[in-house]
Amino acid sequence: MSLVEPIPTPPPLHWDPAAPMTRDDLDRMPDDGRRYELIDGVLFVSPAPRPRHQRVLANLYYQLRLACPPDLEVLFAPLDVVIAVDTVMQPDLLVARREDFTERDLPVAPLLAVEVFSPSTRRIDLMLKFSRFEAAGCAAYWVVDPDTPSLIAWELQDGAYTQVAKVTGTEPARLTSPFDVTVVPADLIL
Repeated sequence: MSLVEPIPTPPPLHWDPAAPMTRDDLDRMPDDGRRYELIDGVLFVSPAPRPRHQRVLANLYYQLRLACPPDLEVLFAPLDVVIAVDTVMQPDLLVARREDFTERDLPVAPLLAVEVFSPSTRRIDLMLKFSRFEAAGCAAYWVVDPDTPSLIAWELQDGAYTQVAKVTGTEPARLTSPFDVTVVPADLIL
């Protein structure tokens, strides 16, 4: 009789390639340091971000955290934002109401989703994620390009995103959604 119990292995991934993937399929992905996201049932896998990306993310998190009111929370990836059974995304940074989080994820659109460009995600961030967060009712969406450096911000108005800021270098972006904050792209790459 053995005192050591065998470690159960997760069920294998089996799905019909013609059918969209779901949250259940996503839950069976390995914990291997990659970012797994579903957009309209299609699996997107991204490599771990580079140090420059993480520095920009850390600096922006710090700025947002200082300005964040107590009823809201600023968090960074990996954290699942469940938009639909076939759409689970992980924005680089998000702001949401504290009461909206569960122990597992954010099951509603955040108030702000932010993506920091990297070579493998630029088009996904600007097209797919932009349109899915817009359709889900995410109040604000920002993208940061660490190479320029630049920031573009949109806010949801009448169900569609409207660009409210596009700044580069030392130009300040004075933003009001989800709270008042000023962001200078050049300060994010220090």
